[in-house]
Amino acid sequence: MRHLKGGPEPDKHMLRRELLAVRNGLTTDDVREAATGLAQHALQLPELAHARTVAAYVSVGSEPGTLALLDALRERGVRVLLPALLPDNDLDWGAYAGEGSLARIQHGGRMALFEPVGERLGPDAVTDADVVLLPGLAVDARGMRLGRGGGSYDRVLARLERAGARPTLVVLLYDAEVVERVPEEAHDRPVHAVVTPSGVRRFS
Repeated sequence: MRHLKGGPEPDKHMLRRELLAVRNGLTTDDVREAATGLAQHALQLPELAHARTVAAYVSVGSEPGTLALLDALRERGVRVLLPALLPDNDLDWGAYAGEGSLARIQHGGRMALFEPVGERLGPDAVTDADVVLLPGLAVDARGMRLGRGGGSYDRVLARLERAGARPTLVVLLYDAEVVERVPEEAHDRPVHAVVTPSGVRRFS
């Protein structure tokens, strides 16, 4: 896996801009090919093989593609939960029932998201998950994740901690997004593993 070079404590905003610029340069073929590799490696994780419930998300734009992975999990009989963004940036959850069960929802001036159309299960539904697949822009050698800055998944992780839930936390990224170090704040928690199109890396 490649490493992004930078100072000992890179600036979050600058790092986000740099990573998003690289993603925005990817072609549709790049994204599709990466999604295939990502799904193959993720499905080999023992934690996913034994999971009954997985909290995941639907990728948008040039994010590492997740639909192939979601469909493969569903075919295995796994209950897949997908987020629905609430007005305060918290996340509600609904069950994934195939690509036809998704609706494209525009949230103000931000990017449109694909969300489940069925019953809303409440923000606490994520505490039932055996594995939580997290979006991100980068992860570092310690397992610290850099998100987009909206804070939605910080709330999810805090909710899991309050509930005493201990799911396996896995971030899905491109190879070049495994970096030497990302800035961290007091509330940040490391993930257990990162899956990229070329493989899996675990963190202690």
